[in-house]
Amino acid sequence: MNYVALTPETPLRVEKLVSVHYFEYSSSYYFEGESHDFWEFLYVDKGELDVRAGETIHHMKKGEIIFHRPGEFHSLAANGRVAPNLVVASFVCDSPAMHYFEGRTMCITDTDRAILAQIVMEADCAFSTPLNDPQTMQLERRTGPDTLFGAEQMTVIGIENLLIRLRRHGAEPQPAPGQTSYIRERMQQEFIDRVRAYFEENLSRKLTLADICRDNLVGRSYLQKIFREKTGGGAMEYFGQMKIEAAQEMIREGSHNFTEIASLLGYNSIHYFSRHFKKVTGMTPSEYASSVKALTRKTRSGL
Repeated sequence: MNYVALTPETPLRVEKLVSVHYFEYSSSYYFEGESHDFWEFLYVDKGELDVRAGETIHHMKKGEIIFHRPGEFHSLAANGRVAPNLVVASFVCDSPAMHYFEGRTMCITDTDRAILAQIVMEADCAFSTPLNDPQTMQLERRTGPDTLFGAEQMTVIGIENLLIRLRRHGAEPQPAPGQTSYIRERMQQEFIDRVRAYFEENLSRKLTLADICRDNLVGRSYLQKIFREKTGGGAMEYFGQMKIEAAQEMIREGSHNFTEIASLLGYNSIHYFSRHFKKVTGMTPSEYASSVKALTRKTRSGL
């Protein structure tokens, strides 16, 4: 049989990466502006600011993204009241499809925000250049045995993924009035699923609300609101319950003692682990282990 390989079309391909930043500016920050021969986007993660693109000034708020085409002069200024946090990435992309983004500002979805968070995380793993240094002129690769495999490529893939998604958004018809609540519900569930996956990847860490918000590019009030609506409790409470579920599984497997389980799940001490375990389950780890053994004996005896 003669198989014929297909070369996939790549309508949006990032050829080179110039910079990736996450800035936390003061409410009085001002950047006098620049122009360069590559693309750049700016996403407002928190706060608001005024962005000049050519001759137009855009008042940007949280959740909005703006694109600067090559050669376009751009500057920005905080409004003196609200301190902005920004994700900024610049890259070379000669694809004709990029014309779609010229002069555009857009609102992004929770899924897009997750992709932005992934871009920032992968860039932080790939490069030793500080993400908060506005004077960065060249990215420097991390070296050594702890370098995360494929981080540079994942950064570029993330940018391409975001561009394709945003381009698709523009081609999608606007939802009918009756569909709005369904779409909102779907987006909220996608957000919960995304944060849960993040929790699963970080069960060994001592996460704080600030960590969760930063790593997922989400505000504290929105995070707590959605978790309370969907789970009946806060995000930290949900994370704690996931830790205890993992602990119960480890106890049933019998491969670790309680001290090891506490350490693997990021607890400061066996005593804190035991208190939290009892608070969630109503039993101490020892009582739970005994109940599992008792149930096993009953099952084997056919009772």
